[in-house]
Amino acid sequence: MSAFEGAIAANRFGFGAAPGDLQRIGGQAQSFLQQQLRLPAPLLSDSLPASHELLARVLEARRDAAGNEQPSAVQAARTLRDVYLPAYWAEVGARARAAITTQSDFLERLVHFWSNHFAVSVDKLAVLGLAGAMEREAIRPHVLGNFADMLRAVEQHPAMLLYLDNHLSIGPDSQAARFAEQRGRELGLNENLGREILELHTLGVDGGYAQQDVQAMAALITGWSVGGGAGRLRGGEPGRFHFRPLFHQPGAQLLLGRRYAEGGVEQGEAALRDLALHPRTAHHIAGKLARHFVADDPSPGLVARLQQAYLDSRGDLRAVYGALVSSPEAWQSPLAKFKTPTDYIYSTHRALQLPIGNRLADLRMFVLLGQRPFQPGSPAGWPDRGADWDGSAALLKRLEWVQELGRRLGSSRNAVQVAEAALGGALSSSTRTSIARAQDGSQALTLLLASPEFMRR
Repeated sequence: MSAFEGAIAANRFGFGAAPGDLQRIGGQAQSFLQQQLRLPAPLLSDSLPASHELLARVLEARRDAAGNEQPSAVQAARTLRDVYLPAYWAEVGARARAAITTQSDFLERLVHFWSNHFAVSVDKLAVLGLAGAMEREAIRPHVLGNFADMLRAVEQHPAMLLYLDNHLSIGPDSQAARFAEQRGRELGLNENLGREILELHTLGVDGGYAQQDVQAMAALITGWSVGGGAGRLRGGEPGRFHFRPLFHQPGAQLLLGRRYAEGGVEQGEAALRDLALHPRTAHHIAGKLARHFVADDPSPGLVARLQQAYLDSRGDLRAVYGALVSSPEAWQSPLAKFKTPTDYIYSTHRALQLPIGNRLADLRMFVLLGQRPFQPGSPAGWPDRGADWDGSAALLKRLEWVQELGRRLGSSRNAVQVAEAALGGALSSSTRTSIARAQDGSQALTLLLASPEFMRR
């Protein structure tokens, strides 16, 4: 058993060791992680509004403001901001507190992994208050289940439908399109969600699909929308997934050589089930998991074993995680991954036992260090390689942050003890000596948090 394995379990598979974590892990690092996989799904304990409640509030506020003299676009944006912004920061705070206080942070890291895999970005105002709700409602309940169930839950979640404009997608031969054509208007297919399902969520960018498959996938999910609305868009419970038959492209669709007969909402659901079991999907997910948990450029052998575990279990995620934890590569090359800003913040708070509140000031550090929660800027999510995070400007921001933290905490922490509790066998003798020789407690904490070991996982 390597002296590094406890540190790997806590820092690579989790969000960093809190005091006592390495003692709890002991010499059973793999068993420690496998035990977490037998726990219930990692739901949040905070009381937060459901996505359909937030959307219903927005619809109600818009109806109340219908007579307002301000331009409708401006009023709509203000309504969204007023309803969504408090909900957004509440979600960010609850998520952060879960990451820094849980003893099952392997599960929390898996939640973050999948949330980034199915990324929506809050720079689009329509999903500002819904991104965290999607993580709670569509990802957390399924993170230890079957990928097909998570896939369907995400693609039918209002946050994803609104982010990629699927509520605006109209089959060119649908009843809605014919009705619009009679009135001189042209409505058409929106390929955004169909493309990202294939390119990002299942097969991968090199998944062997063609433009015809993108169009077929987009057609299969026409009518997948959100309940509520005005005029002819009424129907369904406000804020919940709602299938609009008038928008759906009629007829069979050919996707990846397989024919899907006309079937309303079930037509798209059948395609998602098949995509979830596709070997290309298994390879894509295996590669992303290996990259996130092991190395920026994982070995082909590791990826192949994870892919096989996925296919053998028909997408059972516990089985795939189990194969990952039991892989020899996962326990080699300690400190192989550079921490993202979020990783760095969480591990710092865990190591120093610092709380995170709900105030904006408590959460501004994510923005300061360059990773505002739920804002990757594109459906591709945040990058997962060190080269995307270890630039000189980013490192300077980290140093400024930890210097301020060190000044604030002063000598309230014994930096050598913190270092040993957080890093265990990964703590180098040179870093330990530097910390011990610091001129005061503030400098000692700064040296620890700025050390190469603490920057990596």
